[in-house]
Amino acid sequence: MTAIRLGRERLGRLETATQLEWLVTNGIGGYAAGTVGGALTRRYHGLLIASLKPPVERTLLLAKLAERVHLGGQWVDLDLNFWAGGVTSPLGHLHLESFELEGGVPVWTWALGSTRLEKRVWMEQGQNTTYVQYRLAAAPGPVTLALRALVNCRDHHDTSSHGEWAARTETVTGGLMVRAHEKAPALWMFAEGADAAPANVWYRNFVLPVETARGLSDREDHVLAGEFTRVLEPGEVLTFVASTTHDAGRGPLALAGALHRRRGHEKALLESWEQAQGKLAKQAPAWIRQLVLAADQFVVERSPGGEEALRGSPNAPRSVLAGYPWFTDWGRDTMIALPGLALTTGRPEIARAVLRLFAANVDRGMLPNYFPDDGSPAEYNTVDAALWLFQAAEAYVNATGDLELLEEIYPALEDIGAWYERGTRFGIQVDPRDWLVTQGADGVALTWMDARVEDWVVTPRKGKPVEINALWYNALMSMTRLARKLGRQELGYDDMARRVANSFARFWNPGANCLFDVLDGPDGPDASLRPNQLLACSLPDSPLDTQQRRAVVDTVGRHLLTSYGPRTLAPSAREYRGRMLGDRRTRDGAYHQGTVWTWLLPHFALAHWSAYGDREEALRLLAPLEDLMRAMAVGTLPEVADGDAPHAPRGCFAQAWTVAETLRAWHTLSAAKSKRPGVTAKSAARSAAKRRRAMVSAAK
Repeated sequence: MTAIRLGRERLGRLETATQLEWLVTNGIGGYAAGTVGGALTRRYHGLLIASLKPPVERTLLLAKLAERVHLGGQWVDLDLNFWAGGVTSPLGHLHLESFELEGGVPVWTWALGSTRLEKRVWMEQGQNTTYVQYRLAAAPGPVTLALRALVNCRDHHDTSSHGEWAARTETVTGGLMVRAHEKAPALWMFAEGADAAPANVWYRNFVLPVETARGLSDREDHVLAGEFTRVLEPGEVLTFVASTTHDAGRGPLALAGALHRRRGHEKALLESWEQAQGKLAKQAPAWIRQLVLAADQFVVERSPGGEEALRGSPNAPRSVLAGYPWFTDWGRDTMIALPGLALTTGRPEIARAVLRLFAANVDRGMLPNYFPDDGSPAEYNTVDAALWLFQAAEAYVNATGDLELLEEIYPALEDIGAWYERGTRFGIQVDPRDWLVTQGADGVALTWMDARVEDWVVTPRKGKPVEINALWYNALMSMTRLARKLGRQELGYDDMARRVANSFARFWNPGANCLFDVLDGPDGPDASLRPNQLLACSLPDSPLDTQQRRAVVDTVGRHLLTSYGPRTLAPSAREYRGRMLGDRRTRDGAYHQGTVWTWLLPHFALAHWSAYGDREEALRLLAPLEDLMRAMAVGTLPEVADGDAPHAPRGCFAQAWTVAETLRAWHTLSAAKSKRPGVTAKSAARSAAKRRRAMVSAAK
């Protein structure tokens, strides 16, 4: 049974048909995406966006197939486009009877009288190959289907026109081969049993409305490279294949097995999850099952040294794309998402490969912030990615008991702690006066609130951010336990954790009944009401006692919480921005100044559980995310939403840490007892009274 289905009542409205999106991926960074109505509204929409150097160098090759059918002596267009001058034509979305997800495969059904035509799109795992399958589900007689292939050859971030390419389109057995220029990758297109007619006609001035709203270049040109035509009898199927490989999907046997392989891959994903979760999986609602499939879209192979021989093997290096359509693999996002994407779903081998890759890339105690899309060396400019590594590593070891991997990556964990203690890039260092981590340098934003426009750092947060020190405390507690697992000396990790917990009392802001956002900044303590303090409650080891956690949850809930997550700044603040719209400067200025971040809703739910022990209420907090799966990209969860009601989704339409943390939180809460009192970590419990006295003293 499908988890999500849309009917005519929504698809017939142009606004809905062009706002809702779909996504399919291939496990190496390539993807296909578009709107459910068929219009291209982003530069990132296309049927084949190939990853030429997995998982980067993503290149748009096939923009779309413009479908039309011959019925009753006339052609009926099923396509939808926006053109310069305000023209919208044709209006094929009016013929859509339904759109649904069949597992992770999007399915369209057009209905014209008694004729119903179905369409499915999926990609081959591990290949830059897209399948578009049409099935004449019902008809009073044969129907002619024509597919016009509009192609391109550009970086997926680009929208520049290419003028009159010296493109070469050749007829090959079963289809066409298109090469935009001498150095361009070849695009192979096949449709078994169809007539393929080459062409070279430019279609100018497509308008991309989402890019218009983002204040970016919003015009696009594509070239009609050929038309595929075939007469279908009722019940017959036509499978169109677009690929960078000349032998992909050729022949009836290969085509017959393509959809079976995709369904087999999804079946294996669900079986791994069911085996790992047991009764919980059987009790899970349909939307959680859908997120298990969505989680796989972010897991990719990474070939930094061009290890083509490892492609598709269990030993292939793995990483996590932070979000579609524009992010690559970011260290922070990867470590936050890894437990939910890999461990919750019963795929520990993925977590193992990712941990090995990132641990091997630790440099001066720092994890890469991200791997650039152009394949250039990793960037090191984040304070928290390395601290999230401890959370991911301990979660993996607890789930698997894999001490062999722990032995391998333990030196990297030690190295991170040593560099933080003595100091590394950008002023990142443990302050020997209170054992808290301080950070900051001009022109950079090192925390997850990292928006920057040219020289403008929107939220620099120099000093000692609250979530960084909650992570630092948790890293020390993790190292204490991991050292014991290996039978090693703890090297004072437990003692340092107690010191950090005691110093954490300085974060208490008695006037606001919550935590300061940053201590020891250029202008003293920052009392801005932000959601970062939630991590002091939601992470496994809390330096706060029960009453303090309740105060944090209550304050954040009262002033920041929305249905989709907490705002990044209280609406009462002068800097608050309630809509993330406009050009880049305007959007980035709102990114962490009021915009809702959906990955923090699971953390609010976990913090609520930690504070109040009410499992049912904590689970209820996650419920609106099911609705959010139908609000932007169907079947997955977006990056952000507006701070102002109705909290329209924005940003990346599919975000790894939102999907992952939702899965992790739902399973954690569902497995918990229905009621329990709030508890602190052992070290926090031992010194709760002492810290309360310290907080009173600090407040004075």
